[in-house]
Amino acid sequence: MDNTTIKKYEKGDQVQACQDQDSTKGPQTDDLTRPATNEILQSEKSTPRDIQRADEPYSIYSQKTKTFLIISVSFMGIISPLSSAVYLPAVPQIAHDLNVSPSLINLTITTYMIFQGIAPSFIGTFSDTYGRRPAYVICGIIYLAANIALALNSTYAGLLVLRCIQSCGSSATIALGSATVADLVTRAERGKFIGYAGMGVTLGPAIGPVAGGLITENLGWRALFWFLTILSGVLFLLIFVFLPETCRSVVGNGSIPAPWWNMSLLAYIQHRRNRFGGGSEKPAAKKKRPNPFAALKILLHRESGIVLGFGSLMYAGYFSILTTLSNELSVRFGFSPVIIGLCYLPIGVGSITTRWTVGYLIDRNFKRHAAKADYEFTANRQQDMSKLNVERARLEVSLPLIYLSSGIALAYGWIMESKSSLAGIEVALFFIGMFFTGALNGLNVLVVDINTDTPATAVAANNLFRCLIGAGAVAIATPMINRIGMGWMGVFIAGLWVVFSPCIWLIMLYGHSWRLKKGDKEIC
Repeated sequence: MDNTTIKKYEKGDQVQACQDQDSTKGPQTDDLTRPATNEILQSEKSTPRDIQRADEPYSIYSQKTKTFLIISVSFMGIISPLSSAVYLPAVPQIAHDLNVSPSLINLTITTYMIFQGIAPSFIGTFSDTYGRRPAYVICGIIYLAANIALALNSTYAGLLVLRCIQSCGSSATIALGSATVADLVTRAERGKFIGYAGMGVTLGPAIGPVAGGLITENLGWRALFWFLTILSGVLFLLIFVFLPETCRSVVGNGSIPAPWWNMSLLAYIQHRRNRFGGGSEKPAAKKKRPNPFAALKILLHRESGIVLGFGSLMYAGYFSILTTLSNELSVRFGFSPVIIGLCYLPIGVGSITTRWTVGYLIDRNFKRHAAKADYEFTANRQQDMSKLNVERARLEVSLPLIYLSSGIALAYGWIMESKSSLAGIEVALFFIGMFFTGALNGLNVLVVDINTDTPATAVAANNLFRCLIGAGAVAIATPMINRIGMGWMGVFIAGLWVVFSPCIWLIMLYGHSWRLKKGDKEIC
């Protein structure tokens, strides 16, 4: 069989070319200041989303560079959950200093989650049109300003409003991280890299309570916001200096020069040095105006809506366990805030292990299905895989983890209720972190897979649904536990996941045929 296979298909007036080629061929680079090739597409009417040359890789960056970039944006993703988690141990002290009830301070947590869901719908759509870097800059300015104001604030009204603004600045970093994965790696390699991108999200809730308890006890609650200001300032500075533009609607696979406002500081300096070098730049293509309601449209798609809905139920149960853990450990065991914070660590450790366990299984299962469908997988090359049942390839890994998560949630509830073993609680938390994160990663990868043209908007839709339902879960979790106990709360969470799990079976069995009937051509 010829090593080079070019498949052409028409979509409107455009012709797109796909090729399987040895991944060792084609230009790649570790240089973040310039593209690997100086060639610019010659067609005056083409845009970065249009025809990709058959001999070009999916991304010009080497595996090492892609890993570095994705880990970098994953640390940006830690900001949103960390901002929420470090706040929890400080609630009693903030309530005392502002002379309000703890329930009113808890309201700032609920509103934070609501805006955590809404804001990415705007920023995600903006980044899919104008690029990831401008979106990061906007988020950084908003977040830094909000943290400084929070550290200086002395009123409850100011706290409530500024926490909403803080959430707007931080929450979109999660969507931008997952979108960067879709920009840089093919569908067949996405499992492990989504795990990388999710590390910040899972580390935040794990280390946040520890950091929050230590800072609040020793320096007071205002120091929390100075801590977040310094941390985020360093991270945003690194992004500003080093991170290249990756959005495929702006730079294609990275070989198309970005406009100056999309360049990293290093790339801009290099651009200024070379601007008299005789090269010509392609004029920027006219952009469509971002649609802030695009995320809502994704929720209305049958396949995406079902996946996002079930993922939101899983997140609501998980976040109920996470937010009530500190109170349960305080009431049942009498632990201090610092010890309570340390008890969150097994969740983070369990979540991190999914990168090497579940991420590997997701990619391996995808390649197995590709081989059965007679696709020759070639790393870093996009292929027309519209006939591949990607829903089955992803969900065959996620479904067992959903049921394992349900079993562990059930066990955790009764172990906590009986106060029989702190070690048992910590082991259960480790497996909750591992199984839940693994199941959710599979669902997240699928959402990006079936919305390849707008990955940031798809993740924003995911965030919108997840955070709004999660906010409701936070509001009712403690009253439910007070009424029925932690044991039956575990039964409720596990039962909710199991009862609605047939929705995922439905996607696995029929999702691919639904997608084919819509006539979508998917590129990976």
